[in-house]
Amino acid sequence: MALHFTKQEFELREKKIIQSMKEKNIDALLLFRQESMYWLTGYDTFGYVFFQCLVLTSEGNKILLTRAADLRQAQNTSNIKDIRIWVDKDNNNPAEELKSILIKLNLENKNLGIEYESYGLTGKNAMMLNHSLNNFAKLHDESFLITKHRLVKSEQEIKYIRKAAELADKALEKAWHLSHPGANESDILSEMQGAIFSGGGDYPGNEFIIGSGPDALLCRYFSGRRKLDHLDQLTLEFAGVYRHYHSALMRTIPIGKAKREHLELYEICLEALNACESKLKVGSTAGDVFEQHRLVIDRTKYKSARLNACGYSLGATFAPNWMDWPMLYENNPILIDKNQVFFMHMILMHSETQTAMNLGETYIITETGCERLGKLKLDLVVG
Repeated sequence: MALHFTKQEFELREKKIIQSMKEKNIDALLLFRQESMYWLTGYDTFGYVFFQCLVLTSEGNKILLTRAADLRQAQNTSNIKDIRIWVDKDNNNPAEELKSILIKLNLENKNLGIEYESYGLTGKNAMMLNHSLNNFAKLHDESFLITKHRLVKSEQEIKYIRKAAELADKALEKAWHLSHPGANESDILSEMQGAIFSGGGDYPGNEFIIGSGPDALLCRYFSGRRKLDHLDQLTLEFAGVYRHYHSALMRTIPIGKAKREHLELYEICLEALNACESKLKVGSTAGDVFEQHRLVIDRTKYKSARLNACGYSLGATFAPNWMDWPMLYENNPILIDKNQVFFMHMILMHSETQTAMNLGETYIITETGCERLGKLKLDLVVG
């Protein structure tokens, strides 16, 4: 069985969730987020692209409703004992089969918490779910009940994240070695991802971001590779991943020679990162961290180049992205606490001069501040 945590840790997690359910008078949670299922039971799949629900009652009952393709997946990767299958056929309504399960659990007219904020619950499926449960029970949006518990990492989770950070460093070393005039982005990407796989890592929650020339100003993956020019720039945002836990890094590498704008933007990124580090500590809010980012950048001539967020939490996440809750943006009141993990990215995309500069690192919150998990230098490296 591919369980990556002890029985005791899973039991402690379940106990915490049930306690929160009771405090909110929630009789059962309907879980659709794959992150929640993985954290609570170990269940590891991409089958959440179809209708799939894990029911957790306040009495500790766990029932998974899924498709036949995921029966053995759940048996082999989770501690779920009660697995029900809905059958693929025309006009089938798995929400009605879920309702039948809820009826047998005596949950009629009870309070049901639902993870609506989930890639595992499409708009169509949510409409189908609401229609099936209309006048059956009281429905409550509890999208973040488990997510908030996931924010603070256990010691075992931190070990996995540290391993992910080691793999990210290895990938960055590959990128530095290969990034030079005439190099092909395909080769760089291949070596970076290969370093993570060869280290025992996993696929990331979203594609590695790679772009050069004018496309170095993009901070999303796109299809199409090119060779680096004699004078160029290369932006990379990627993550080491281990047991689905992520540790991300971001860099822009000037190719051939750094322009004056590269040097100026780099100094701003470094100053902003250091300023954000000073606020990434117990008792600060996510908004406090972003405010440091804003203050440093907005007093420069490159104010227009910054984004409206400077990072987000990281943990065990699944496709389509590795970004976790919460984000670091203006006035976000979420409090920062020990053993939370954040990726902070100082992203400057200056359209006027077509210059990119990015500097991103992952941190764990400690009792006295924060610790940068990447062990490589922050210096500007020219390829």
